Amino acid sequence: MDVNARPKEKPQSGGAAPAPLPARAAAMPPRKLNETLADAETDAEISNVNANANIDDWIHFSQWMHCFCVVTFDLNLGQALEYVYPPEFMPSDQEVSNICYMAFPDSNSGCMGDTKFHMRLRAISKQQQQHQQKPLPTYNGDCAPALRQDSSHYWGFVYFRQKRDANLPRGYFQKSFIIITRLPFFNLYYDILAQLAPKYFDEGTDVLRQACEQINSHWPGLRVGQTLHLPLLGCNYQICIPRATSSRKSPTESSSSSSNELSDPQTLASSKVLASVNEIELFRSLSFVMEQLYTLWELVITAEPIVVVATSPADCSHMVQALVALIAPLEYCAEARPYFTIHDSEFREFTQECSSKAGLPACILGVTNPFFIKLLKDWPHMLRLVDNQKNMQQQQQLLMGQKMGSHRNATSFSSGSSADHLSSRSSMKTTPALNGGGSSNGTDGSSASGLHTKYKPYLKKDKALIKKVLLGLKTKRPEHVQTALIRRHLLELTQSFMIPLERYMASLMPLQKDISPFKSAPNASSFKLDDFLATLETAGPQLTSPLKGDWKGLYRRFFRSPNFRGWYESRHRELQLTLQDLQLQALSEANLEHWAHDKQEVEIIDMILKLKQKLNLYSDKSHGLEGLAWLSAHNSSNASHRMSTQQQIQAQIECMKGLLPPDLKNVVNL
Repeated sequence: MDVNARPKEKPQSGGAAPAPLPARAAAMPPRKLNETLADAETDAEISNVNANANIDDWIHFSQWMHCFCVVTFDLNLGQALEYVYPPEFMPSDQEVSNICYMAFPDSNSGCMGDTKFHMRLRAISKQQQQHQQKPLPTYNGDCAPALRQDSSHYWGFVYFRQKRDANLPRGYFQKSFIIITRLPFFNLYYDILAQLAPKYFDEGTDVLRQACEQINSHWPGLRVGQTLHLPLLGCNYQICIPRATSSRKSPTESSSSSSNELSDPQTLASSKVLASVNEIELFRSLSFVMEQLYTLWELVITAEPIVVVATSPADCSHMVQALVALIAPLEYCAEARPYFTIHDSEFREFTQECSSKAGLPACILGVTNPFFIKLLKDWPHMLRLVDNQKNMQQQQQLLMGQKMGSHRNATSFSSGSSADHLSSRSSMKTTPALNGGGSSNGTDGSSASGLHTKYKPYLKKDKALIKKVLLGLKTKRPEHVQTALIRRHLLELTQSFMIPLERYMASLMPLQKDISPFKSAPNASSFKLDDFLATLETAGPQLTSPLKGDWKGLYRRFFRSPNFRGWYESRHRELQLTLQDLQLQALSEANLEHWAHDKQEVEIIDMILKLKQKLNLYSDKSHGLEGLAWLSAHNSSNASHRMSTQQQIQAQIECMKGLLPPDLKNVVNL
């Protein structure tokens, strides 16, 4: 078996072309192309080659991407892996199965031509985990939660092409090119996908090898807060990965980011600047559910189970990502699968029947197979998207109207078309199913587009924002401006919701006077919901948000969600680390020589060991605690203070050693 060889497809004449798959009809699981039982010996040889391959040769590439995959449809195997590069990063068998099944749309009736979408799948193999995690602690500590590299999951960005070809056995060419990565850089990878995939389909695998080598040779390592230039096949991407906080750059960062990349005028001339690597256009997905925007925000922030039903993976994956972005900058700590199929290895985990709603998984699933409508009938919230084919027809009508501009007033036709589109959206929003009365059995009103739920929102919606956005539809306000309005408003809403929680967490911190250099660091007090709710009367979200409603009820629901647990665990760790820092500072400033004048030698030795332990913990915190954004920002902005404290502690250790007789120091190996 040679997974790096592109197979030749034999022309076949005669016979009518069958209807496009679904390729899900294949009974056997996806496999690597040309793999049979007779290939076992060859597989073993390839495994040995891969095992002995020098993965360190791809150290820069592996920070940005895991591998490129090509999945094709084989008459005997169904969806099969045709090509992987670099071969050192061959996915495991289970990962190959998941990638192959999710590389093609569930239903291709509306996916003729090229379709782009993304997926998220669990990492099964641990073979290269140690190598992959080398850049994680520093990068994940500096960047915002939404940009962290995920060691337990992969992101897959898919470019699927389907077109008629009478020379092929099925009468159709069907193939997907996929970028596998651990980074959620949606804007960057979609742009790379649009550049690489067409070239691959035209020129073959040499383009992919060239791209991998260029990324590995010319792309910098993952760095936060700097302007990075990423050259790729004639295009130079210019990006900046934002920090988790507004901590200032160090002088070395500023000089390094301006000395290398900005010196080449040709690089500047051909640069493609991405304003954000991950912030997608919210308005594209949310425009038809603006009336339910605040309900959706509540469902996402409380991690309610939501199923997003669409006719194409492009629509459902974009909507799932838009929903997760509703609560930014709060991290969504439940599961989110932008595109999910019945063949996913986690199918049973997410769709198993539960006797009560409390047992349903906290998850947002994006699906296109109508089978899920019946299977997930017990899920309390279903979001059905506008039919993608209808949107395509409306766009075609709009283009036809523009082409007829030489014969009649094209502007008036476009305005009328937009008005008709707006009125159709308005009619969708007024159906009973979208106002809390929709059933989830897939019949009657539930087949209409929109949000189907019996959930009663705790907060009253801001009609002013909704009117402003809907007015923008009539006046043809640009989508990016509409998105900016929505994103800013939701950001302020989430911050208003979180500020009381942040303020209460700060109150759990022990007083400075309770921190002694000669006692263990005190623990932060535990979070008590009733005590927190009591603070809302005088310091609640009503101080910063115009929304009215049952804020306490919403906080109680949030308190039971994975989003609260993820936020609380992160903040609690930060408090504990802050307390350790304060105690270490107290130790560095204490007069230990005066303390030791009436102490036994065993007590002095115990203090030395304690100081060494604290010093080791303090040194490890800035390197080994993955995901603590606050800590990394805190350390980077106080580097000189950190070094000063460490030096003072080392001086305290030497001072304590000087109080011991030489023979005792040798005995205890100090």
